[in-house]
Amino acid sequence: MVKENYQAQIDGKRIAKAMAKNAPVSTKFSVELCHLIRGWPVSKAEALLNRIVNMEACLPLRIYHKKVGHRKGKGLMAGHYPVFLAKTWLSLINNVKNNAEEKGLDVDSLVIRHCHAAYGFRRRSMQAKGKIGGKVRRRKSTHIEIIVQEIPGINNKKVKQ
Repeated sequence: MVKENYQAQIDGKRIAKAMAKNAPVSTKFSVELCHLIRGWPVSKAEALLNRIVNMEACLPLRIYHKKVGHRKGKGLMAGHYPVFLAKTWLSLINNVKNNAEEKGLDVDSLVIRHCHAAYGFRRRSMQAKGKIGGKVRRRKSTHIEIIVQEIPGINNKKVKQ
């Protein structure tokens, strides 16, 4: 098994980890999502991401909110509906749930202890412009990691670290 370097060193037998490198999603929205779901049960985070995919709920923006319109909701100022980001995070959460199940952990009592998003490799691609020339565009990517811990009897409460 490959040893990956995670940003947090959480020791324990009741943890599971997952990582996505160079995922083609926005780093800023990933950071906002990390701040939001850290400490949540996995089932609650999964429900929020499903609601974002269906465009029933938006991702509240607290840091990167410049020139973003207001959204409906209690205690909500600005927000976006990043559907592709939510699908990518759902696949990562499914990955960490499968890793936890392989370790013999109870999937219903998993809490997100750590999640982190950082800038990844900037891929180059050409944008067509005229007959001869072209323009180089840089595509964004993000390194995402998530660590969950089994805490029995959480009952969908937000757990502090």
